Amino acid sequence: MLGDEIVSRINQLGAISETGDNLTRIFLSPEHRTAADLILSWMKDAGMAARLDAISNVCGRYEGDRPGLPCLMLGSHYDTVRDAGKWDGPLGVITAIACVADLNRRGVRLPFAVEIVGFADEEGVRFASTLLGSRAIAGTFEASVLDARDATGLTMREAMVQFGLDPGRIGDAARKRGELHAYVELHIEQGPVLEQQNLPVGVVTAISGATRLAAHLTGMAGHAGTVPMALRRDALAGAAECIVSVEQFCKADSAGLVGTVGVINAMPGATNVIPGRVSFALDIRAPADQHRKQAVAEIVRQIEAIAKRRELSLQIDVTHENRTAPCAPWLKAQMAEAVATEGLSAFELPSGAGHDGMAMIDISDVAMLFVRCRGGISHNPAEHVEPADADAGARVLLRFVENFRPKA
Repeated sequence: MLGDEIVSRINQLGAISETGDNLTRIFLSPEHRTAADLILSWMKDAGMAARLDAISNVCGRYEGDRPGLPCLMLGSHYDTVRDAGKWDGPLGVITAIACVADLNRRGVRLPFAVEIVGFADEEGVRFASTLLGSRAIAGTFEASVLDARDATGLTMREAMVQFGLDPGRIGDAARKRGELHAYVELHIEQGPVLEQQNLPVGVVTAISGATRLAAHLTGMAGHAGTVPMALRRDALAGAAECIVSVEQFCKADSAGLVGTVGVINAMPGATNVIPGRVSFALDIRAPADQHRKQAVAEIVRQIEAIAKRRELSLQIDVTHENRTAPCAPWLKAQMAEAVATEGLSAFELPSGAGHDGMAMIDISDVAMLFVRCRGGISHNPAEHVEPADADAGARVLLRFVENFRPKA
């Protein structure tokens, strides 16, 4: 069973951490190097030519029935958030290696090459910029990120040099569209839908785009005991109404819209003072860009109306916008076929979380396969995939690869 080998390697990789108390493996750290070397050894054992590229992505290539053919690229990331779970990212890399190892054991060569990439930095923990490894491969890496500093004040440029890389050669990692037939990623779902459906895997329809807003409401601070309720301009009460409005609006939507306020700050922040200024951050995601943009416009309109009625001044700014990455219909169809052939239901669902496919879509059609995770828990030490589900994901991915038909 491929699942047993995958779980064993997940545990091996999960032991490589900054501390013994929790799993933390960030970009260009000593732990990153140790993990890269281990993944390289697994790729070589699977019959692949393996190397680190110019930004420290781990890259393996299994040639087709003749050398130099365009590839089907499989991948995911091997960095983590702080205090992470073991499965987010590495499951996709390790499962892909297990599939190639199976092909190699049977002496199977395909009419295309198979490449696997373990992306060096998807999470963006160290330099506050995500998808660095996949952006380098897609040729969209922003050179300005090299001047970003980590918590110790070290720039990415300096960290790369310490790691043994040349920041001036990041462009060498870039691939061209014609070199890839497609990019396909297996990943844990990071949500509860597959568990609710009692299914081990799901076919992803799109990686949802996201808009992030920073809202600032200003009222009037005052004494908690002396200002009558009817005369207050309470910025925190106004923010609370805005947040409930966002929740109600998104709950009423049936097309995958989600909205989250994850940060709020009230000033002056004293128990006996009416808050005069409040800031909060808002994250809006949807599987379709037009739907998300329309939702953002309506949410902003509602916040503006609340601020006006409460006599609060408002400043609201877009701080981040990522477009939706739709999974290609021709790839979804082949993935659904692989799922069905394994005797499973080809259930479709969107990804609310971001993935490397959001960068890779600039040079290739993309597809994703989700594997059920217990409780929908992710970015948490409780993150878990049952061995039987890991095996189901591997069987589907292997069937997809062996029967892959490049787009005409």
